[in-house]
Amino acid sequence: MAYFRITLLRSAIALPHKTQGTLAALGLRKRMSTVYHPVTQSVAGMIMRVKELVDVHEVDKPLSKAEQKELRKSDPGYFIEKKGSQAS
Repeated sequence: MAYFRITLLRSAIALPHKTQGTLAALGLRKRMSTVYHPVTQSVAGMIMRVKELVDVHEVDKPLSKAEQKELRKSDPGYFIEKKGSQAS
């Protein structure tokens, strides 16, 4: 089964209540929040109503919050060869 990964990129402040309601129905409340919905006609219709505010990708499986956080984590730019107590 395929899923839509929907990320809210722009705020809905000062937009019509119908648009704000569509975002609420999709489960998008804050900018840069991501939700997953199965690929259906009703969800596709809601996405089309707010297409200028969201970023949509089709994915194979939804990711948990922990998996999303792990993907966002950047490379620290260094690695530790030995700890201070192990150095000779």
